[in-house]
This record gives sequence, C-alpha cells and structure tokens, in this order.
Amino acid sequence: MSVPNHSATFLQEAEELLQQIEAVALDLEANPADLDVVNRLFRAFHTLKGSGSMFGFDAVAGFTHHVETMLDKVREGRLAITPQIVTLILASRDHIQTLLGSDPAGTPALSEVSDRIAAEVGRLSGAEAPAEGATPAAATVAKSETELATYRIFFRPDPAIFLGGLDPVCLLNDLRSLGDCTIETHTDAVPPLEELEADHCYLAWTVTLTTTQPETAIRDVFIFAEDGAELRIERVTSTAPAPAPTAAEMVSAERAPTEIARTSASAIAQKATAAPSTVRVPSDRLDRLVNLVGELVINQSRLSAAQAKGGNPELAQPVESMERLIAELRDSVLSIRMMPIGATFSRFQRLVRDLSSELGKEIDLVTEGAETELDKTVIDQLGDPLVHLIRNSMDHGIEGPDERLAKGKPRRGTLRLTAAHEGAHVVITIDDDGRGLDTAAIRSKAEEKGLITPDAQLTEAETFNLIFLPGFSTAKVISSVSGRGVGMDVVKRTIEGLRGSISLSSPAGRGTVVRLTLPLTLAIIDGLLVEIENNRFIVPMTAVSENVELTRAERLANNGRNAVDVRGALVPYIPLRDLFEVRGRDPELEKIVIVAFEGERLGLVVDRVIGSHQTVIQSLGPFYRGVDLFSGTTIMGDGRVAMILSLPGILRYATKQPSALSFNQ
Repeated sequence: MSVPNHSATFLQEAEELLQQIEAVALDLEANPADLDVVNRLFRAFHTLKGSGSMFGFDAVAGFTHHVETMLDKVREGRLAITPQIVTLILASRDHIQTLLGSDPAGTPALSEVSDRIAAEVGRLSGAEAPAEGATPAAATVAKSETELATYRIFFRPDPAIFLGGLDPVCLLNDLRSLGDCTIETHTDAVPPLEELEADHCYLAWTVTLTTTQPETAIRDVFIFAEDGAELRIERVTSTAPAPAPTAAEMVSAERAPTEIARTSASAIAQKATAAPSTVRVPSDRLDRLVNLVGELVINQSRLSAAQAKGGNPELAQPVESMERLIAELRDSVLSIRMMPIGATFSRFQRLVRDLSSELGKEIDLVTEGAETELDKTVIDQLGDPLVHLIRNSMDHGIEGPDERLAKGKPRRGTLRLTAAHEGAHVVITIDDDGRGLDTAAIRSKAEEKGLITPDAQLTEAETFNLIFLPGFSTAKVISSVSGRGVGMDVVKRTIEGLRGSISLSSPAGRGTVVRLTLPLTLAIIDGLLVEIENNRFIVPMTAVSENVELTRAERLANNGRNAVDVRGALVPYIPLRDLFEVRGRDPELEKIVIVAFEGERLGLVVDRVIGSHQTVIQSLGPFYRGVDLFSGTTIMGDGRVAMILSLPGILRYATKQPSALSFNQ
C-alpha cells in the first residue's frame, strides 16, 4: 500500500504505540489494580484514535473507539480487568495493526472482523454496575462521578504550544461541552510588546466547571497538551462565582491563538533549550553515513601510510590530528546506531503468553539488562534466532504444571532472558528451569541418523553441539511449535553470520542455558593484521588472547600433532598456510595467534604478525557466497585487500581436513 508523505510519520508513531499497547497490556494482566497502567493504555488507544482520524484512517478511528470506551469503564471502576479482557485488548491491538497495513478506509472483510471484535468488546463491557473484583474505592469513585460535581481547573500551557499544532481555545471549548463553566483569563505573564513573540502563548486560564462527567473526562481534554504545561484539577464542594473576564482579557483570549502564522528562529531555539529533542532519520540514511565514515577511515589509513613512506615532518602533525578526529567521528557515528535491546526483549512477553496457552503450560518470562546497547544491524537480525530458542525452551525444556509439581518444582516455570556487556561483546543468555538436555537421547538420535558411530567418544559439550546439525531433532511428536528438525542449525548459522558464537550448557536437573556472544557492531572493528607469504588476513581483535612463537623444530618434534604447550596447557592449532594451500616454504619461525572461541582456546599459525588494524568491514560478493572461511574483507592503506577470518568457518572446514587439524586424531 502506498502511503502519502503526510501520514508516513503517523504510521511510524502508530507502530510505536502498538508496541507500547502490547507491553502495557501484559503489564496490566500482572497488575490489574494499577490505575496508572490503565491510564497509560487508555492514552495510547486515545492517541491512535485521534491521529488515525486526522490522517484519514477512519476504520482505525472507528474501531479504536470501542476499545477506548471499554477502558474508560475500567478507569471509572465499573469494569474489572480479567484475562479475557487482556486477551481482547491484545486481539484489538493486532487488528489495528492489520488495519494500518490496509487501505485507510478498510475493506469489507476487515470491517466484519472489526464488527466481531467490537461486539465482543461490548459484551464484556456491557455491565454498568461495578464488576466483581473491582475495589470498593473505585466503585465509590464511579458512583460519585455520575453525580453533579464542580471542579476548578488551572491551565498554563507550554509557551510553544502553537508550534505543536494545538490551539488552547479548542481545549476551552471542549471543557464547555462537558457542562456549565466560567473561564478566567490570566495575562500576568504577557511581556512588553517589544519582547513578545507572535508564536508564543503567554496566557493562563482558571476554569470553574460543573459537570456530571468524571474527572478522567476532564483530563482527557488535556491529553495532548500536558507536556511542558502547568495543569491542576481540584474538585470543590462549593465555589464562589468566578469574576467575569475584562473586555481586554476577552480580546486577548480570542486573538492569541490566531497569531501563529509565523515561526521565528528564537522561538524554536527557546523550545530546544527547554527539553531535549529528537530527530527521526530513516535507517538507510544512517547506513549511508556509516559507509561514508568507513571510506573516510580507509583513506585516512592510506594517508598515514603515504606520510610514513614519504617521511615529510610537516605532514606528521596534521595527519595525526586527522587520525584523531576521524576516530572520534567513527565512534560518534557508530554510537548513533547503538540501540537498547529492551525493545526486542519486550516483544517476547506476548510470545511467551500466547505460547504458554497453546502448550498448556504456565511460564513466566523474566528479562534483565534491557538497557544493554547493541548495533541496530545486529538487533534487526537477532529476532528470529531468539524466537527459535525461546520456543524450544518452552516446548522441550519447561515441563507442564503436573510434571513440575511431581518433581518438587514450582507449578509455574521460569524463562530468563538476560543481556550484558562483556568487553567488546554483548552476551545474551536464555536460561530455563526445565528438565534440561538429555545426553542419552541426543546421542541415540545422532547414531540413528548416522551422524556419529556407536563407539564415538564425545565430551558433554560435543554431544550438546549435535543439536545444531541440520535436521536434528529429539522431539517425539511433530507440532506447530517444533519437532521438524528445522531451526537450531539456522540459529547457529545466523549467529555465526553476525560474527558471534553460541554455546549450550545443561546443569543436571536445573534446566538449559543458551549463551549467545555477539560483537557490538558489524561496521568497523579492531583487527589483528597477519601475513602468510604475501597474503594478508585480519583476525578479529576481540577474539585474540595472545601470540606465541613456533619454530620448525618444535613443530617437527610434535610428530604431526598440531598442539603447543602454553604455560602448561596444551592448545591445538591450525596451520593456515596448509588450510589455504599457500605455496612456498614455511619460515623457520612462525607465529601462533591464540584466539578464544566457544569457551575454548585455539591457535592460528601464520608467518608474521604485523599489528593492530582499524578494519572497515566490506561484505563479500555473490561469488564468495558459499565460502564460509571469511566473514568479510577490508581495504588496506596501500590499496591491497585483506580477508577477515571467520573463526567458526575455519574450525568447521579444518575438522574435515586431517592434514590441517590433527590434534585429536
């Protein structure tokens, strides 16, 4: 569906509101008596209705009105929150999302769905009496608010209210529609004429309103005007007649909202200093900026190499300053792409709720580290793997209520999703308190499929890793959730495609822990530049722990076993010269770059270690799509290309080449 430019912003904001509605509705189910949560939910639907009507989404506005009416009854204490109502709110949220993706006026089929959900809303919210479970206080408030009451309202709007497209006179007229009211205008804040800004509002009002409407109806009038405003609503038992406004005040009140034709730079500046502002930028523009910074880093590297080669002392300081400024620019631009992972985590609350009902289980999702920041590109690709892992934990891991009680566990299972920074990585953990991994069942299935021989000697970690093989599944029954052997191999490939790693652990009887280790960014990394013959490669610096020397004599003394003793510990290594079939005689003295990978240490044998290198990652072309030894490429300062090594790919390939990796033969 093509969307007019003027409604594109509304659709972006609507998507955020729908995410908020889902999170708040789930929060409301856990805290049904929290009126603040109810008000947040009401305001979100109210905003959707008003904005939808403004931008021509009449089907959205008309449907949302029914949900808003139901929530209004909850706010007034005439309706109690139940799981059925929360389910209906979530269904309404999903339907609004569908309506937003269709023609603004809706279709006959969607209109039928709207009518069906609206009828269910009406059925559940039809009772006017206080519902069973509603608090006495709420019931009392509901009863009293249907009687005639008087309120004194003081309202001083944000001086820049006109810049947001709001008219205070419209708000006052909305108050008049609620009942009998008198309005007193305050002009004490109006500056001298020479200091007056035409697009600012300097007036305030005191309104005395007598109405049968509840206080919530009054607050709804100011729902879009509360930011930066001073608003007080007091219920009074009796009031003296408010003094009539003077002629000058009446003229001022009528004229002020009409004088908003011009926008001055000083007004915008004043608004900016009052509160932090944000700017929406399409992600493709941000990606373009990152690419340009990457090109700048490459050219800066070439400039530094040329200066070092030329030896011109007059260029040394400018080149050094340029290097520092580009490094600051790089860090600033990359920080713009960093986003908290909490938005991704919050979406899984709905998944756990719906899947728990489908599986007949009772499961709570606990999240920690929602403020942990990660590159937006990584977050965008992380959703599907996390969905697979959560579904598997709920289906295979966590037992049903009866089984848990029989084992002496709490009836409700717990699924914990956490994120934390560890050095230059973010570690995401999916931890459940279910039955754990059955090593015997995994091994049996692997033997059945011919993946291992019956006499194969596997460690616990190696047995667990069989789960990631394509087509592997221990599920006895194929369901809509899992059991077809599709998913875990895709998860591993996706994580490794993000230059990350995945590991499993399963303490006996205490559930399963899945640990994802991911880089902070996919754009520019610090790498270790190494060389084999005349070929240069980049090893991600975050994986490097140390370098050690390897002489030809030491290599021959090991009788073909590719392992080296590092401070009493035997570390296996892979000769990259052999792996890449590089011709030529290996040097007398080689270097072993020891990297940490999936909880183990592994050595990569190279001819020389050149040093650290600021690496701008370039993706490989379609010709290299089937090659998983490299995760990307980069351009050096001298114009040459260096391949970025993929540790998971190298290990997978090397295990299939006895000549390259023979330490476990």
